[in-house]
Amino acid sequence: MNIRRAHRPQWGFLIFAGLAPGAFAVPVASPALAGQLTLTPLIDARIRYEGVDQQDKARQADAVTFRVRSGVEAKTGPWSMLAEAEATLAIAEDYNSTVNGRTGFPVVADPETIELNRLQVQYRGLPKTVVTLGRQRINLDDQRFVGTVLWRQNEQTYDAVRLESSALGPLTADITYSWAVRSIFGIDSPLQSIGGDNVLAQLGGRFGPVAIKGFAYLIDQDQAGRRQFSSQTYGARATGSFPLTPRLKLGLIGSYARQSDYRGNANSYAADYWLGEAQLAAYGFTLTGGYEVLGAASGRAFTSFQTPLATAHKFNGWADLFLTTPANGLRDTYAGLGYVLPTVRGPVNLTIISHRFDSDRLGQKYGDEWNAQATFKLTRNIGLLVKYADYRADQFGTDTRRLWLQLEYLL
Repeated sequence: MNIRRAHRPQWGFLIFAGLAPGAFAVPVASPALAGQLTLTPLIDARIRYEGVDQQDKARQADAVTFRVRSGVEAKTGPWSMLAEAEATLAIAEDYNSTVNGRTGFPVVADPETIELNRLQVQYRGLPKTVVTLGRQRINLDDQRFVGTVLWRQNEQTYDAVRLESSALGPLTADITYSWAVRSIFGIDSPLQSIGGDNVLAQLGGRFGPVAIKGFAYLIDQDQAGRRQFSSQTYGARATGSFPLTPRLKLGLIGSYARQSDYRGNANSYAADYWLGEAQLAAYGFTLTGGYEVLGAASGRAFTSFQTPLATAHKFNGWADLFLTTPANGLRDTYAGLGYVLPTVRGPVNLTIISHRFDSDRLGQKYGDEWNAQATFKLTRNIGLLVKYADYRADQFGTDTRRLWLQLEYLL
């Protein structure tokens, strides 16, 4: 399917006119179904400006995009079914969406698209267990390894069957088999659907204030141009929260993983991942410091630690220079300060983060980056966001600045 400019008004109208059948429905009750069936509308719309000034591009990207997801969830007894469509419109398209051919502009990976975002059936009839089948969201932990890339306009979802259970006494299990990943690149991209036999498994428990989880992620990407991302990753993650005083709290995160080639990956490698992070929170302030390493095995392309299913924008700087780990690996030393500013209209969340990026091997300094963000709720359903990233290159990439202005409505 190819979206053409002449069709914009028509397909844009479809977004509002009921691209998903229940988009503007309200819960319905009837005497025959009272207490048995509930219908809940799902609406998530946002308009965003993203500007990108990248030193190696002659032109600056100015992207204005509008995205809406609309659908309905039906619940009866232990069963539920959810259907949701998604569409993105490029109002101003002075950017490289990865499929529009505008390669003279920096990349803003928000292509025009219309698609089925989620279609799932869920069953909760087993003790402390949820089973979900169909196209669905999967966000594991902080999404460092597996996520839905919710930052981009087009969400990444998974054709999968997933079992989540806390019926094993003190342990919790989360096991997924996914046969396709529906990527952010839209219906015009050859990477719209990436097939493969993916297994995502976690087993964890809580021991006082500390939660420990072991994981195994077997990622199989069959699509041409993606086989180098097939990998097997085994590791563990620990998180803890410790009150130091009535107003001061310490949070700690530690993680280690080992990754190697898998299935159709022609590269032979093994690389390590390390993370250590500490947070201090008091009086509305949160101070964060961390060190993350995505190791390199040899310096050859795609023999470093990769996270192809992650919500990668959340990590290693918002300028998106490190969505794919460089051949010589990556070390990210970062510090941040957040503050919740109380106002009459509600809290304003302010964040500033500093990164220093180095290679894992050969002692290269890649560059430095500053990030800043402010978010504010106008009403319970409407939020504003202003966000900025400034990457200054040394031995990797080029100077890059990104600015976002966003208005979002979420029902």
